[in-house]
Amino acid sequence: MILPKTDIEDKLLRTKNKLVSNDTILLEVQQLLEKDFEIESEIENRLSQPSKNVENAFDFELLETERIYHIEQIKKICTDYRLRFLDSKYFKGEIPQSAISKIKHLEKAHGISLEGFKMMAPSKLFKLEDKDDPLLFAPIGNGYYYLIHKWGNDLHPLRKLLVWPFRGMVNLTITTLIVSYFATFLVPDGLFSKSGSNAQFWILFFFMFKTIGAIVIYYGFAQGKNFNPAIWNSKYFNA
Repeated sequence: MILPKTDIEDKLLRTKNKLVSNDTILLEVQQLLEKDFEIESEIENRLSQPSKNVENAFDFELLETERIYHIEQIKKICTDYRLRFLDSKYFKGEIPQSAISKIKHLEKAHGISLEGFKMMAPSKLFKLEDKDDPLLFAPIGNGYYYLIHKWGNDLHPLRKLLVWPFRGMVNLTITTLIVSYFATFLVPDGLFSKSGSNAQFWILFFFMFKTIGAIVIYYGFAQGKNFNPAIWNSKYFNA
């Protein structure tokens, strides 16, 4: 007599049916999902609230040291790459489910409810009041922040170079001089006189510098722009 093979899935199903009914399982799953939904909704609500001067009571034994940053380090990166570091309530992009899951995991592991969320991102990703790579932080205390999650695309590799002129007046002046110098070479020889000379070149350069400088001043002041160190933590569009 050949004994039939054992179907483990069938044995598992029979054992489950003996211990609990299908209706009970569905009810338990529904309750877990509803509780999970309530937790996520509560987290999303806290993300949309104004940041307070709080110190989240993290368990330092569970923190990853490479994810801890001081405000001065954050300020330097924001200044170098023309980013903003603002309350998460101003963030107009969509916060992904993966970020919510990270927050839930941290809160469960540390036994706390996180508050005071901050976002580091380009200005275009914030709903700024009138006056490509988001990072979500939570304050630890004493000027330190814990990086919870990063999503989206990385910044353009040339972004630091492209925003270098906006780091200060000296940078902007140097950039204007360099652009004016090369723009002067674009003026055809003999346009203003039959013979070119050093004096003519520097006169054209001075004219080009004034023209480009006027454009820069219009863009900077008329459009309400400001230098990187002045806007990195400002909630105002024309800070």
